[in-house]
Amino acid sequence: QVQLVESGGGLVQAGGSLRLSCAASGRTFSSYAMGWFRQAPGKEREFVAAISWNGASTYHADSVKGRFTISRDNAKNTVYLQMNSLKPEDTAVYYCAARGGGTYYYTRIHQYDYWGQGTQVTVSS
Repeated sequence: QVQLVESGGGLVQAGGSLRLSCAASGRTFSSYAMGWFRQAPGKEREFVAAISWNGASTYHADSVKGRFTISRDNAKNTVYLQMNSLKPEDTAVYYCAARGGGTYYYTRIHQYDYWGQGTQVTVSS
């Protein structure tokens, strides 16, 4: 069982930056592939970024490529999402997710086993 707690969300002006963190419980964090998803009001949850268990492989959605960066620190049981050049359309609740097992990164909601409660990101124009 893995528990995930996101933090770092808030209100920021367009063009600004935020760094989200997701702290995981459990001793096997280093074996989990991790991902970030987001859900805007009235929209479906969508993939943002993913990282393999060892951080060697990452993938970002086209909508955030070049602006967001996913990373992890297995010694701290934490995954991060650095968000730069934020736009109003990035406004959403951001969720981190963990997948037990696997050697790569994963981009589909059903591929993940555990989810955090989410953190709100609001970008004003």
